[in-house]
Amino acid sequence: MYRLMMSLTVSCLVSVITWPQLASAGMTPSEGPGRAATPEKVLTLPLGEHEHQRILYVAPAHPEAAIVMLPGGSGDVGIERSGDLHHDDNFVIRTRDLWVARGYAVIIPDALDQENMRGLRSSPEYAAVVDALVQFARTQISAGPDPRRGRVFLLGTSQGSIAAMNGAAHARPGQLAGVVLTESVSRLGGSHETVFDADPADVHIPALVVANHDDACDVAPPSDAPKIARSLTNSPDVRVLYVSGGTSRSRKACGSLTPHGYYGIEQQVVTQIADWMQAVP
Repeated sequence: MYRLMMSLTVSCLVSVITWPQLASAGMTPSEGPGRAATPEKVLTLPLGEHEHQRILYVAPAHPEAAIVMLPGGSGDVGIERSGDLHHDDNFVIRTRDLWVARGYAVIIPDALDQENMRGLRSSPEYAAVVDALVQFARTQISAGPDPRRGRVFLLGTSQGSIAAMNGAAHARPGQLAGVVLTESVSRLGGSHETVFDADPADVHIPALVVANHDDACDVAPPSDAPKIARSLTNSPDVRVLYVSGGTSRSRKACGSLTPHGYYGIEQQVVTQIADWMQAVP
């Protein structure tokens, strides 16, 4: 992982790759089995010499906007070329069909080289990885007469919120419409990093901080949501959204199938976040 991070350069990451150029650019699509009626693709995005980022891409026929969704935990989704997922219980993965039904293209990255991403998400090198994902997302949607069309958002959950904050802080002007931080890690734990290590004062786009009153995860207390919002001192518009509810199937309070992962209230949370996205100017 550290060899990969040191080898990345911004120039190789932000090269624009359009869908018809996938094969020539080294991106290898394969049709996943899909869920419901939505086809999914597994793509490999080249980052540098011998380094690649595997992503899951799912979208409606004519996406209005795109969301780069950054999962929590170790970041390991376990995306196979066949489209099978070894770890599909994370909030951003479970809800992808809900987002597609609302007209959004969804881009979900796997862990780089299947390594543990804890402790790396606040680094400038990982911000460059997020930027590459944003540039890819921008090639999949096109602007139209509706000013809301063609926008790209970052959405992170738990540990993934660190990556979302970092990506937003290092985004170039005009590349992102907004950032959504859900059940963000705001207290030091095993990863030894929090959203406050990801340069929140450098975020210059609208931000939504989502917190579940019933989240019992010790490194993501809902009471820290206003503190996270206050750290975004240069965002033009910061909102805090509180939700309540959820049930537990995970043994740990920070697990995905708990109130921390909005288990059982996914539709409610997606609806409220989508309403905010629609209202972002």
